[in-house]
Amino acid sequence: MAKRIKIRTHTIEVTAELNDTRTAQSIWNALPTKGYANLWGDEIYFSIPVLLIPPDSAKEYVNVGDLGYWPHGNAFCIFFGPTPISKDGKIKPASPVNVFGKIVGDATIFKQVTSGTTIFIESGSSE
Repeated sequence: MAKRIKIRTHTIEVTAELNDTRTAQSIWNALPTKGYANLWGDEIYFSIPVLLIPPDSAKEYVNVGDLGYWPHGNAFCIFFGPTPISKDGKIKPASPVNVFGKIVGDATIFKQVTSGTTIFIESGSSE
């Protein structure tokens, strides 16, 4: 049974499916939460009330639509395209992240989000 979360702003709403990892469970347990979007290329990140050390599955590269937890900033990350240090078509976070879920559908909708936008994260359903 995959857990789903809703990620929304005042103008968009998407669903994401969580992996079966300790990181995903820790984030699920912290819901609902909200943050204020910081942009770094085609990545949104914001601090959340989750502290995970050491990371359980840090990845150096991610895919469009991946959700990552960035341990250095206790941050929830949404990847919807290249970051400033991406190259050769590979999306590279500032430093390794724990990938804990994936956007269902088109993650490029996040191109509409501007810096400082309030982002709400809440539990969806378990299916």
